[in-house]
Amino acid sequence: MTAAGFFAAAPDTALAALFVPFEASQLRLPADGRVLFLRARAGVRLREMAQPGWLCQQGFLPFADELGRNGLRVGEPAADETFPLVLLLPPRQRDEARALFTRALGHLRPGGTLLASMPNAEGAKSGEADLAKLAGAVQHLSKHKCRVFWSTPQAADIDRALLAQWLALDAPREIMPGYVSRPGLFAWNRIDCASALLAAHLPTDLRGRVADLGAGVGYLASQVVARCPQVGAIDLYEAEARALEPARINLQNAVRACGRDVAAAVHWHDVTRGLPQRYGAIVSNPPFHQGRADLPELGRAFIASAADALLPEGRLFIVANRHLPYEAILAARFREVRLLATQDGFKVIEAVGVRA
Repeated sequence: MTAAGFFAAAPDTALAALFVPFEASQLRLPADGRVLFLRARAGVRLREMAQPGWLCQQGFLPFADELGRNGLRVGEPAADETFPLVLLLPPRQRDEARALFTRALGHLRPGGTLLASMPNAEGAKSGEADLAKLAGAVQHLSKHKCRVFWSTPQAADIDRALLAQWLALDAPREIMPGYVSRPGLFAWNRIDCASALLAAHLPTDLRGRVADLGAGVGYLASQVVARCPQVGAIDLYEAEARALEPARINLQNAVRACGRDVAAAVHWHDVTRGLPQRYGAIVSNPPFHQGRADLPELGRAFIASAADALLPEGRLFIVANRHLPYEAILAARFREVRLLATQDGFKVIEAVGVRA
């Protein structure tokens, strides 16, 4: 499987259902061909429907790259840019979804239509109810075990106070002293127990330039800065754009608290495609899911990228669920592999010395 294949868009019923109102002649595409699609996902139906005036927004870099490979225009709308039709695939996490509805309405031209699709099992009725609270009258239909709902609000229909309140839900918020996150990110409102276990077993003698792969909001990188006084530079690599702002804040807080000069950078990057620099040490709590399915190949791709980017005597520290089969690739890529800890279903592994 290629690196890009880890994140290839699976058949998505919500995406297929999204276009049913056009097939049923309940809605029409705008005459000027301008459409904004928030949290867009690649798929056959989108390729069939999309026109040159469509703009697809996607913050998860592998999905954004796939949209581009499908010939779609990918990017962020200007702050004041409006469209006669805004499509969206709301997330399951309700605060994140509410903030997304407000963003969609902010990009909706007066008299335009906002159209959303959600799986029934992922809060579709709640999503429709939330849009109705914001925008007034909502129509809906059901297809492919999904709920498709839309509104064409008048200015007087929109609840401006609620709009401002829900837009603020996406702002980074403090979840513990000196540490922020935002709804919808992995383990967004707590310190992930696997990352905490890895942090507790990091040696204090790490030095030079270090990388954190799949860094999320930067907890592990912040712990490296706090625990390892000889680390002079750290790079965070994360594919989810919404994690970058809280990661920068957390890293700045960690550097300020440590009282020394640390060159710190946050990168929007797909780790499975390799890394642009070499490192003396790498830490990672690699993802191993796509949706709800285990995907151990993803973790193995992180390990391969880490081995390729480490200096010859470099050190890799990872944490993983105990059942994940990473030992074979670690033994193939490193001269020494040591199990540092097992706890609560997780294992912490150190691998040292990259094989030539």
